[in-house]
Amino acid sequence: MASGDHHLEFGLVQVYTGDGKGKTTAALGQALRAVGRELKVYMAQFIKGQESGEHWAAPRLAPQLTISQLGTGEFIINREPTREELALAEAGWSEVCQAVNGGSYDLVILDEISHAVEVGLIQAERVVDLISGRPKHVEIILTGRSMPPELVAVADLVTEMRLVRHPYDRGVKVRKGIEY
Repeated sequence: MASGDHHLEFGLVQVYTGDGKGKTTAALGQALRAVGRELKVYMAQFIKGQESGEHWAAPRLAPQLTISQLGTGEFIINREPTREELALAEAGWSEVCQAVNGGSYDLVILDEISHAVEVGLIQAERVVDLISGRPKHVEIILTGRSMPPELVAVADLVTEMRLVRHPYDRGVKVRKGIEY
């Protein structure tokens, strides 16, 4: 089967949320599985910077996997988004809409979308509208802590990662290839 000749019969909406580690990792695992089955995957990262392992791996899986960073790569905590951050989010949202509706991608991952909504970069209603108007073959995965209820409500699958123990609590720092 040639690449791009195959689509899912129907796409669902998956949510990976909670305070435990593994939300983005689970989404990337789903992306790897999809690429292995000749599906095309687009991953939008609203927060994470370019220095993560998935950015180094994506070119090896191109053109089946595209990862796009849509922002400065910095978390917005206890402050309003800057004009630059809002402009990047708006441009990024246009790119996401094209990925969902353009007909090329089978799986679209909106990584850290919950944080982007929480801090006002993207409105939850826009995400719901995109999901409800998407082509029937497009699967969508939403990741992030504290997923807004509106986004949980439109999901077909919701998985909550629960923190039981984390090495950060023992002073273990982030490690290349594991946490990023």
